[in-house]
Amino acid sequence: MSFVIATTIDEAIAALAAGARPVAGGSDLVVGARHGKAPLPGDLVAIDRIEELRCLEFTDAGACIGAGVNHHTIEHHPVLSTVYTGISDGSALVGSPSTRNVGTLGGNVMNASPAMDTGAPLVVLGAEVELRSASGSRRVGLAELWTGPGRTSARPDELCVAIHVPAPAARSNSAYLRLEYRRSMEIAVVGAAASVTLADDGSVNAVRVALTAVAPTIIEVAGLGGGTVADVAAAAQAAAAEQARPISDVRASDAYRRHTVGVMARRAVEAAARRALGEPVSVPVNRAIGIGAAS
Repeated sequence: MSFVIATTIDEAIAALAAGARPVAGGSDLVVGARHGKAPLPGDLVAIDRIEELRCLEFTDAGACIGAGVNHHTIEHHPVLSTVYTGISDGSALVGSPSTRNVGTLGGNVMNASPAMDTGAPLVVLGAEVELRSASGSRRVGLAELWTGPGRTSARPDELCVAIHVPAPAARSNSAYLRLEYRRSMEIAVVGAAASVTLADDGSVNAVRVALTAVAPTIIEVAGLGGGTVADVAAAAQAAAAEQARPISDVRASDAYRRHTVGVMARRAVEAAARRALGEPVSVPVNRAIGIGAAS
């Protein structure tokens, strides 16, 4: 086994080309190995010391979030938590405080779990992942990136260096909620994110909804249109329940997941609309509206 510490993106890419696997916080990689899901790779390259991967840039075009930015930073960042709020909702629910301080957005995205908390918010905000290799870089939409549980379309020699999120339209905001049985060290039973853009009269001009833990990958709900917030929220609930493809396991039955993901979708639309109106709905929405077991 070899272990390389990279301090530049070029060093990391060279290690990937030689067969190494990148590791930043290692919060998923190590836990997965301990639980027998997958053995530790034979060769690793540590990318947590690459300063460029921790960049955060905001322009009129949108946000560039470095793949190495951790969840604690995203949860508390003044711009992300107010303009790209659904992403902060998701990061605030990842693991424990210690996990949020080492776990990274890039790691979350590239692990491709259908139950990840940051994935659905990124989908509804239209995010793209920047992949870089020795031959150049490319941007990939999340629907193209995720091919199944734990699988992506990225080549072994490609490194996720950043997540690019377009600037939201005026009078818009987002939210992410999940169903959980306890308040710490939990993964989503189901989850839903919504991005809502309002007209001047307070009705919904545009809406996007994505669902967590109800299909092999995070999925976006199709067929949603405008209308009053109440009507759009109700439509999102019905469409989410209909389009979900959940399984039954020890944590919940497929029928229970299908019902509750609809409820989460409705609440996500309602919370995003409240934020778009300028109401102070704090991060994470789960805590703001009392979802989750008592502390």
